[in-house]
Amino acid sequence: MRSARSSSARPRRTVLAATGLVAALALTATACNGSGDDKADARPGASASQADGGGKVHIPADIANKLKQHGIDVDKWQNGGWKDWDKNKWLSEAKDFVNPVIAGLWKPERMKSAKEANKTVTAKDAAADQGVSDPEPRPVQAEAEKTPYHDNAAPVGKVFFDSPEGHMVCSGTVIKDVNHPGKSNLMWTAGHCVHAGKDGGWYRNIAFVPSYNDLGKSEADLSNASASQVAPYGTWWADWASTSNQWIQGGSETGGAGAAYDYAVLHVKPESGAKSLEETVGAALDVDFSAPSAASAGTMGAWGYPAAPPYNGLKMFKCLDRPGRLALSPSLPTMYRIGCTMTGGSSGGGWFRVVNGKTALVSNTSIGPADNTWLAGPQLGPTAEALYQNMSRTYGGR
Repeated sequence: MRSARSSSARPRRTVLAATGLVAALALTATACNGSGDDKADARPGASASQADGGGKVHIPADIANKLKQHGIDVDKWQNGGWKDWDKNKWLSEAKDFVNPVIAGLWKPERMKSAKEANKTVTAKDAAADQGVSDPEPRPVQAEAEKTPYHDNAAPVGKVFFDSPEGHMVCSGTVIKDVNHPGKSNLMWTAGHCVHAGKDGGWYRNIAFVPSYNDLGKSEADLSNASASQVAPYGTWWADWASTSNQWIQGGSETGGAGAAYDYAVLHVKPESGAKSLEETVGAALDVDFSAPSAASAGTMGAWGYPAAPPYNGLKMFKCLDRPGRLALSPSLPTMYRIGCTMTGGSSGGGWFRVVNGKTALVSNTSIGPADNTWLAGPQLGPTAEALYQNMSRTYGGR
């Protein structure tokens, strides 16, 4: 997708600025030194490397064998066979995730044309359990993030992937790896940005671009932009991914029964370079798994790259609001809901709040209404923490 700039990027850390009685979340970067039934886990991981001098990409033996076991022609896969979304070849189970690198696939123009991955709910869906849900929040106009993004929201970026509908885009966040401090290769997004849910399987060619379009240039200015301008910290391919079993088994086009568990953790590797994601970007966030009640959570901020009109996916936006509750069913956990006018493409973007004076990720954008007046995201409790811990222990050091 983009060329890595790890050798020249200054190390940074994330700081939260709070003003007034209500915390105003602002992700800034300043110089610094730099398993159980409730988790679904993708194994083994996928990777690829370039053969000497010839530029030909090959798939490692373990991944090639996995593809062969599913009746997939390895050579054809790398030469466009991945576009075959035949139901029998669309791998769905948690253990079946494969994502071999196709070097140079995500060029700037391909990124720019990626469509939003939207999860729009109907009024009926949103009103499923009004006895628990709080009144619909007032719309909060999304505010453009200040540029350069790496100085104001360094952990935020875009997630690109291919689906049966074409190349798509979501948002994501660099998160800390508790078992590999300072060298995290983990990032957080929505489950529906990596897996189609109960009627589909794992998406393909999943990659993460932190600080996409760092200077917030217009579409005209990006017409002839280089890969380093569009993706200043390189392209990071997911070699392992985990989402919840609840999303895999119950997720749908409108979120469905999986919406309350619509989250995913990705382990990524650079398309080029050797430093970790956290070292390269210079920032990563803790994840708050305490699942505070909406009433006690305080102000939350949602960050992302909305791509559906009136936005075009090229610039980063944010919304700040105090969350209310949204219950889609008495049998499902309550979700957080905030007023926000961001549209599809912001899916998977992190929700942040102040925890003990520091910024932490507390949710991610999952669903919203057709009129784009609010966003809802899952509470991250024990199920999400188990998924995260398993990813960190099993894959974090690789």
